[in-house]
Amino acid sequence: MIDESRVLPSGVAADVALSEVRQLRAGDRPTHGGQLFAYVYDSAVSGLDELAAAAHRESAHVNGLDPTAFPSLLAMENALVGAAGRVLGAGPGSTAPDVVGSVTSGGTESLILAVKTARDAHPEITAPRLVVPSTAHAAFAKAAHYLRVALDVVPVSPDTLRPDPAAMAAAIRPETVLVACSAPSYAHGVVDPVAEIAAVAADAGVRCHVDACFGGWTLPYLRRLGEPVPAFDFAVAGVTSISVDLHKYAYAPKGVSVLLHRDARLRAPQYFAFADWPGYTMINPVIASTRSGGPIAAAYATVRHLGDDGYLRLAARTRDAVAGLADAVRAVDGLRLMAEPESTVVCFTASEGGPDLFVLVDELTARGWHTQPQLSYAGLPASVHLTVTASVAPRVAEFGPDLAAAVSAARQAGPVALPPELVALATSLTPDALTPELVAGLAGGLGLGGGDAPTPDRMALVNTLLDAAPPALRERLLVEFVGLLQRPTW
Repeated sequence: MIDESRVLPSGVAADVALSEVRQLRAGDRPTHGGQLFAYVYDSAVSGLDELAAAAHRESAHVNGLDPTAFPSLLAMENALVGAAGRVLGAGPGSTAPDVVGSVTSGGTESLILAVKTARDAHPEITAPRLVVPSTAHAAFAKAAHYLRVALDVVPVSPDTLRPDPAAMAAAIRPETVLVACSAPSYAHGVVDPVAEIAAVAADAGVRCHVDACFGGWTLPYLRRLGEPVPAFDFAVAGVTSISVDLHKYAYAPKGVSVLLHRDARLRAPQYFAFADWPGYTMINPVIASTRSGGPIAAAYATVRHLGDDGYLRLAARTRDAVAGLADAVRAVDGLRLMAEPESTVVCFTASEGGPDLFVLVDELTARGWHTQPQLSYAGLPASVHLTVTASVAPRVAEFGPDLAAAVSAARQAGPVALPPELVALATSLTPDALTPELVAGLAGGLGLGGGDAPTPDRMALVNTLLDAAPPALRERLLVEFVGLLQRPTW
């Protein structure tokens, strides 16, 4: 017999379905208003969301699989690639006039494709390798894992948070197919020494990719505003490819990124073509075959509407917001900046005798400020990351008093004290020793995965446990915890 409880219910009216979506959304972090410092990018430009939504609707059912069937999508994609190239020092009259590119679904796909392209350019290398600084985005590790490329990680200076170009050079082997660096690194917002790293890669005959997913659309505008932004784009001779996300500081809806190559020859291994079957001949520039035209159309409309002058104004507002937030951190005893801001990130940690950072994050959340805690790693302390967007500018004056109050409350609450048995587990347990029963017990003790509230209101205990564990155990714990959350309601 059919269990009717597991059969889809009868259809409901459109307004009922939409109401359900809105009710579910009510439990999310706010995507607008300048108080969420991660995950979303809000320009606070009136009408921009409506424009993007309308453009998305116009092309939502267009399929990017065949550009000859839907030339509108091809035209918009080429326009976005051209715009990204011009922002990043390419195009007519530049030293990189032949730059080509592709629109992807996001930074992770762009980085995976950058690694794939470099790997496939050298089929004679049977054990390819990738050199990255330890602050490189985790998507490089994902690319290495997916593509079976060995990952060589170069430590960064605890003072500058940047890699030493000489150490990057020393890590290059005959099997190295790609060297990567960041502009800026996501965690701390500092720009790697791109010119020096690209030079050592070029000397070794190796491609150099610049991950500018996070800052590629803002750093050029900050430079035009007088900020001392170092060379990082196609003006640097050894740079062979760059990625930049339009759903970050181009303020397009998710998910749209652009992967650029200095010329078509370098891009050629990125394509996948297959004709050895009875169906249509497949040719894909990116990982996906079928692609909705909605995100590309939304990005196109956004970029066309804001234009160069609009992005310059947004960069100025963001720069001023960054300065104000950094001043707020400097004014609070017990906190210090991890680095002087040079992009759109404010990252701070606790100084000697300062508050428990994970408790502080919870206290900020209770006051409406949603920040991103970062765990300690290889001698670098735990920190709090603020991704700053233009929408933050009107709220800067509120942040300072709330930060001071949150620090005071965190001091009064004191640091999180893990039970001794949890400390023992975190410091001695191997990932393979985790059993379903042990995971369930840990999750229950931490308040994860239960009932209508799958995560606790306060995460300091969870973050403290993860911070005590080595990275391999952190990874396994997070996989198991998220697996508990991602279960259907039957």
